Amino acid sequence: MKEIVLDTETTGISVKEGHRVVEIGCIELNDLIPTKKKFHCYLNPERKVSEKAFEVHGYSDSFLSDKMKFGEIADDFLQFIKDKRLIIHNAEFDLSHLNNELKIIGKKKIDNEVVDTVLLARNKFPGSQNSLDALCKRFRIDNSKRVQHTALVDCDLLAKVYINLIDQKEPTLDFKNKEEDFSKLNTGNVIYSTKVIKPSSEELKNHQTYLKNSLKKNYF
Repeated sequence: MKEIVLDTETTGISVKEGHRVVEIGCIELNDLIPTKKKFHCYLNPERKVSEKAFEVHGYSDSFLSDKMKFGEIADDFLQFIKDKRLIIHNAEFDLSHLNNELKIIGKKKIDNEVVDTVLLARNKFPGSQNSLDALCKRFRIDNSKRVQHTALVDCDLLAKVYINLIDQKEPTLDFKNKEEDFSKLNTGNVIYSTKVIKPSSEELKNHQTYLKNSLKKNYF
């Protein structure tokens, strides 16, 4: 299954106060494994960045002034997330801002399936802190690169947090199919095999006899 880990940075908290998106970051996962496909852009919000938002992400008005506007990247963004589940930390915030941007340019709201990792964390660890930094600490994920909030860095961390939240620390490997693949290979140059060979009943009996008669008893 293909999923998109998504994060945004904005000029401020509230859409009602006219705040806009200044950065979008997306990382694609395929069966929980990050692919090489990413979507990232800085945006000219056509308004000033609030002081509190600047403290969070560090994007100044002058830095954003020559960046593209949301309307210029909207189609590419929508195509990137099309028909894929979205993984977002505090989804209500990001979606409200993105849907506001879409509304401004006359496009429909995002209707993808959404997984909110804040809700996953609340259900899994009720009463505990569920910020991205707190979850990184809980799962021992290195977040030292997160000096300030930037969309792609946050997406990378969130992908790792998400996998831990759903108890899939590593994608499941299909060893059965792998063995079938190995059996089809030319084994002329094979030095060793990793296939597990089960001992026979006679070998198990001999092993038990050896343990009983040849090894000293351990009284500790």
